[in-house]
Amino acid sequence: MTRTITLSVTAGLDGSRESRAAAEWAAREAQLLGLPLKLVHVREPVPAPMAQAPLLGSETRQNWTERIPREAAEGIRLRHPGLDVISEQLSGRPAETLVDEAKDAELLVLGSRGMSGIGGFFVGSVGLAVLAHTERPVVLVRAGEQAADEHEADRAGIPSAATAFRPVVLGLDIESPDDELIEFAFAAAARRGTSLRVVHGWNIPPYYAYGLSMDLELHGSVAGAEASALTEVLSPWRKKFPDVEVSEESPYGVPAAQLVDISREASLVVVGRRIRRNPIGAHIGPITHAVLHHSTAPVAVVPHH
Repeated sequence: MTRTITLSVTAGLDGSRESRAAAEWAAREAQLLGLPLKLVHVREPVPAPMAQAPLLGSETRQNWTERIPREAAEGIRLRHPGLDVISEQLSGRPAETLVDEAKDAELLVLGSRGMSGIGGFFVGSVGLAVLAHTERPVVLVRAGEQAADEHEADRAGIPSAATAFRPVVLGLDIESPDDELIEFAFAAAARRGTSLRVVHGWNIPPYYAYGLSMDLELHGSVAGAEASALTEVLSPWRKKFPDVEVSEESPYGVPAAQLVDISREASLVVVGRRIRRNPIGAHIGPITHAVLHHSTAPVAVVPHH
């Protein structure tokens, strides 16, 4: 996943709570990466009569929307001294414009509404369309997400951004492991100075699902084989990132449910999405889709071939 040009961390901004949380997360990530932050606000074209209607007294709709990226950039510069912040307002369809902007981004960060106030995402149509069509990593950040949420609680049990980062969690399919996905997760853990939990869920072979029971001995044999395969996949990455402490987990069961459960203790959950050229369909995959909707930590979706 080597890139030879200087990119930016790009955040989609629409003035909502979730997009403001995404912009703040993107600012922190840009500082970790040593890259500029680009805030992009996409204004959809509106009919001329509506565009000319006054909003908030004497302010026009255009003036009001122009304030969104400008004021967000000003606030982020104050809270993150030294960070290079660029704000840009574009006109067009949000999903298409953000997909285009992602081409020049190290990663694209979007906001998602919480489903229950404290847990889970609601990924809207724009977010899903961007995820399905961009070929750069996309991070979804829940409304209300704060820096302290990604860190361990202090000795008094109080959330604090001054403590160590919680682990990065990687959901990995060892039948088709992708280098870009694995490297993204290792690098994310390395720049946070935290550990990496690699989770590979597995289920019984199909022929046991149709009436035949699997005894404990066979269950143990399959579990051992899955664990060994995971170790083999990760071996070269352990050598490439020797400072990252890695824990390998090959639990039996539904992978999505396991990742959602573990997300409560994670600073970031990393999952993959296979790139498909067919324009029809969501192209996200059932496991990634479930994690996106129910994770309590930010989720990075890494496209791969």
